[in-house]
Amino acid sequence: MPRINLLPWREAERSKRQRDFGVAMAGGVVAAIAAVIVTMFAYSQMISNQEARNQRLTDEITELEKSILEIDGLERQKERLLARMEIIEQLQKSRPEIVHLFDEMARRLPEGVYLTGLKQTGSNIEIRGVAQSSTRVSALMRQVDASDYLTDPEVDKVETTQSGASRQAEFIVYLKQVRAGDDEEIR
Repeated sequence: MPRINLLPWREAERSKRQRDFGVAMAGGVVAAIAAVIVTMFAYSQMISNQEARNQRLTDEITELEKSILEIDGLERQKERLLARMEIIEQLQKSRPEIVHLFDEMARRLPEGVYLTGLKQTGSNIEIRGVAQSSTRVSALMRQVDASDYLTDPEVDKVETTQSGASRQAEFIVYLKQVRAGDDEEIR
């Protein structure tokens, strides 16, 4: 039997396999590096897109906050204007009250009663005066009680004094003026 030496063929096959393995290994490494680079690029793109969206949202939020501040300023201005309008309306309603007060005082003042002072604080009125007698002060209180614009007469003091040959009664009476808004609430 002849002896055939197959060693060089096996050696060539082995070196070819090692070369193929090295090429495959290098290809795998290159493919893995390419996959990592592509993945990093994809994630980088996703991150930059999300950052762009976040920046847009931040810009929109800033614009909305400016709008909200402007709206709040307008609301405060509206409230101030409404308060002013309400004050003006109250002043317009109260304009005839002083006329009614003096008209009622002139109509309700009985004979023999003279006023020396009239002081108004809000709807409360203090009347100081002189009457020929204390019964005239009582008549004044009845007249005030019958008035549509004046209510709740209360006597603080009635003091009889001597003035020359005649006697007179000095008095202080408190009463309330009926306001236009109070009248509407009663009805």
